[in-house]
Amino acid sequence: MSNAGTPSTDEITSVVLDFLAEHEGISPDDLRSELEQGGRELPVDSLLVVEILTRIEERYQVAIPADREAAQATGSVRAFAAAVVDAIKERQQS
Repeated sequence: MSNAGTPSTDEITSVVLDFLAEHEGISPDDLRSELEQGGRELPVDSLLVVEILTRIEERYQVAIPADREAAQATGSVRAFAAAVVDAIKERQQS
């Protein structure tokens, strides 16, 4: 983990990819390759990311608010990972 126990966006991205790959029954490397074809942000079906949300919240003991910004973050793995990092930082500051 990076500074002050906050995971990096890349670390969260890897965790999300692992969870998504498990859900899809494929390897994380195969999933990453598939998503990279859609662009650098690793676009993904928003509903699929929402299914992973609970697992991320449990793993990092963080709540992702159900607001417009969070909804937009579910459009790609990297945006979702960045939203998780932001939520972790907010929790640490409170």
